[in-house]
Amino acid sequence: MSDTQRAVLAALSEGIVSGPVLAEELDISRAAVWKQIEALRADGFVVESTDAGYELVDVPEFGGAAVSLGLDAPVTVEYHDELGSTNDRGRELAAEGAADVAVLADEQVGSRGRLNREWTAPSGGVWLSLVLRPERPPAHVPLFTLAAAVATTKAAREAGVPAEIKWPNDVLVPVDGDESNDDTLGRGGRKLAGILTEMEGEADRVSWLVVGIGVNANIDAETLPAGATSIREEAGDVERRLFVQRLVEEFYALRDDSEAVLPAWREYSATLGRRVRVETPGGVVEGEAVDVVHPGALVVDTDEGEVTVHAGDCEHLRSAEFDG
Repeated sequence: MSDTQRAVLAALSEGIVSGPVLAEELDISRAAVWKQIEALRADGFVVESTDAGYELVDVPEFGGAAVSLGLDAPVTVEYHDELGSTNDRGRELAAEGAADVAVLADEQVGSRGRLNREWTAPSGGVWLSLVLRPERPPAHVPLFTLAAAVATTKAAREAGVPAEIKWPNDVLVPVDGDESNDDTLGRGGRKLAGILTEMEGEADRVSWLVVGIGVNANIDAETLPAGATSIREEAGDVERRLFVQRLVEEFYALRDDSEAVLPAWREYSATLGRRVRVETPGGVVEGEAVDVVHPGALVVDTDEGEVTVHAGDCEHLRSAEFDG
């Protein structure tokens, strides 16, 4: 969306406005105003011509222009109907010097999760990557991943889904004991969303950061991998435009207030207080997860004392598994 089109859309969102007033306010010709109105209509916005001027009647369910309208975060939205991977596109933009760009796709055809795990990303989901250039050392990058998990969980809860976070960044919907199975037990619940963070930097600073967020939104659960769920399955369809806006706004609020990240993560944690097994590069750590500390490390109380785990694959355990 061009700056002029964005300005026209912003003016229309305030109420009915005439062509001459738009032309004067934006310092463009009336023909240029008409051209921008037609472009908005082509993008799915319903703009009616009345005796008093142009009136914005309806906004498309999804898309870059729709998400940009009313978004209270300093980002530019780049939208694709279909994309191999929003993270791949984010890395391309980062290499070109971009910052504060939200790459958004209706469908991904080459997506992946942590540890190169398969991640299904059909049409109807929210597939989003945020391109950032934080003035932070690489050691602080986990905070951005945790912030993304918190923002996603908050947006999901506002959509009616009782989401929680499994360390470090899986967003899950908990299941009752009699509903659990091999696909959900160790994971801690049915997977709703995942986060994949990639970066480039030097020893003392981050050059760029791409935070990829994938949410199973308006997707039929039977089309998802075993152990996964969707917002549609848990609470009915969500208005994806508003969902993305809330997610991005919450993320940027936490980006600008890093001290709030860990308390918020603890509030939504499904892992703290649970018995866990964490596979780390240095071996397996088993015990009770008791805290998360800067910049996102998990503290596990084991038989040998507390162990701080900075990276690993976390599995939730039944008490019987842990004891025996």
